Amino acid sequence: MTTVTESVRRVKVSRNYDHIAWKWMRYSAMLLIPLVGIHIVLQDVIVGVHSMDLNYVAERWANIFWRAFDALLLGFTMAHGINGLRQVLNDFIQGERTRKIVSWGLFIFWLAITAFGAIALIGGVRQDFPLN
Repeated sequence: MTTVTESVRRVKVSRNYDHIAWKWMRYSAMLLIPLVGIHIVLQDVIVGVHSMDLNYVAERWANIFWRAFDALLLGFTMAHGINGLRQVLNDFIQGERTRKIVSWGLFIFWLAITAFGAIALIGGVRQDFPLN
C-alpha cells in the first residue's frame, strides 16, 4: 500500500484594480440574481405590465424600501455591465496606460450614473404632484 501526499501550492494574488473588479463582478452577479428575480416576479407576474400606470409607480415609490431597491438594482446592474464592457475593451486596448485611463474613466462614469440615478430615485420623488 502506497501513500500519496499532495502538496498544496499557495499563490499570492496582488490586489490591483483588475483583481478588485474581478471580485466585484462576482459579488454584483450574486446580488443581481435575487434583485432581478424579485423585480421580474413583482412587475411581470404579480402586478402585470398592463396594470402599471403613474398611480402604481407613485404608490410603489411612496415607500423608501422600493426606491432603495430600485437604486440598488440600478447600481449593481450598471457595475456589472460597465465591468463587462471594461473587459471587452481590454481585449482591444494595447497600452497599459490607456487601459488604466479607460478603466478609471468607466469607473467614474459608473459612479456618476449610479449617483444621479440614486438621487433621482431616493431623493427626487415629489409627493405633491397630482395623480389624476
